[in-house]
Amino acid sequence: MPIRIVLCDDHQIIREGIRSLLAKQSDMTVVGEGFNGRDAIQLVRDKKPDIIVLDIAMPEMNGTAAARRIFVDYPKVKILALSMHSDHHFVSEMLEAGASGYMLKDSAFSELVNAIRTILSGGLFVSPRIAGNVLEEFTRRTNPGKNSTRKVVELSPREKEILQLIAEGSSTKEIAQKMCVSIKTIETHRQHIMNKINAHNVAALTKYAVREGITALE
Repeated sequence: MPIRIVLCDDHQIIREGIRSLLAKQSDMTVVGEGFNGRDAIQLVRDKKPDIIVLDIAMPEMNGTAAARRIFVDYPKVKILALSMHSDHHFVSEMLEAGASGYMLKDSAFSELVNAIRTILSGGLFVSPRIAGNVLEEFTRRTNPGKNSTRKVVELSPREKEILQLIAEGSSTKEIAQKMCVSIKTIETHRQHIMNKINAHNVAALTKYAVREGITALE
């Protein structure tokens, strides 16, 4: 049976390009395409793919948040992150979320095919150009430098999801409806987020979300 693949990227031209190239592989087939992280979760549930190729920077729910849900709810589905970001922060976040691979969007198509095959055979794939970044991040986390001055802020997956929606302009009521919780619950989460990152308004929340890659805003 052919390898069943779901593509999720908010740029249609990217999806179309990948789909047309994968169509040339006799043992691969694209069974679904999505625009954001919520689409990704729905498609995995409905299409039961072997692997999902998942962009990171997407509206409403980013790839990292979607990967966490997929990894927990559908552990048999492999996740390959596809991103323009080479910074070790993005790579480590996605791998920790459950991805088995991470490759850059400007990689050669042969690398994508190799990544899919490597992951489905049980391996881990990281684009050679950023493999050093992964090692650097691992070293930093296991042997933190004494001179490091950056304050580490730990937001929960739920807080990151809410922060993304706030940064992208959703009202408290709209967020509550999307998450099926009360407005009071969202207000409480919002205050906790602001306290954690020392933000005092939406502008500061948005700036933080952009800097940390939580939102697709540019």
